[in-house]
Amino acid sequence: MMAPLAEPGAATVEDAGVSLSWLAPAELSDAELARVLPWLTDEERIRHRAFVFERNQREYLATRGLVRRVLSRARMAPPGSWRFVKNEYGRPQLDPPCGLRFNLANHPSLVVCALREGELEVGVDVEPLARGGEVLEIASTVFSPRELAALRALPSAQQAERAISLWTLKEAYIKARGMGLSLPLQEFSFVFSADGAEIQFSAALPDDPARWAFSWFDRRGHRIAVAHEVARGGRPAQVRCPDEPDAALLAGA
Repeated sequence: MMAPLAEPGAATVEDAGVSLSWLAPAELSDAELARVLPWLTDEERIRHRAFVFERNQREYLATRGLVRRVLSRARMAPPGSWRFVKNEYGRPQLDPPCGLRFNLANHPSLVVCALREGELEVGVDVEPLARGGEVLEIASTVFSPRELAALRALPSAQQAERAISLWTLKEAYIKARGMGLSLPLQEFSFVFSADGAEIQFSAALPDDPARWAFSWFDRRGHRIAVAHEVARGGRPAQVRCPDEPDAALLAGA
């Protein structure tokens, strides 16, 4: 059953914006990844050991270390002190809440954490740009009729890039809603212009387009897309994405 539409949060005096942090697991040293192990809960250690391939183990440690360090910088708490629970759709959230919203996106070659202060939602997704052709192959099953028409109207050389844009934006939105793939992907559309992308909804998926803002960045051959909730009567927040990974992020505690 689809969750009811939530009211946008009240406007705040100052929106600190959305901060992105990212790491490339293959670029991390074994020593950096080893620092993450003592921060993990028993359940997280079991999950880490369950991965068969080293690249997935590295991805998992990089992701868990990234979110713990990002949260610790925001609240001056030890990285090992954070605890997480999942909502009914599997989205991780802080336990107990502490006035922060975060979201994670991970791929074996890049992991990303989005963070903002307050109660307004944020979602992030990441995909290698090289996957555009794969997304095109399943376009008819995941994109709306309007998106498909706009995609097919593009020159063939531009279609793979548009497909990656659509896929990551859709993922960022459903993650910001905290409902994942329980939301029907073909019932909302992204419309592109020189100013960026806007979302539109069918009657089957009630939501307010003015409630959301979107942006995207390319880093290390990956597309990072961000969806963030806009305060009622406010303006879209500033979204910051560093050009390079933070070399000190997993250094020390």
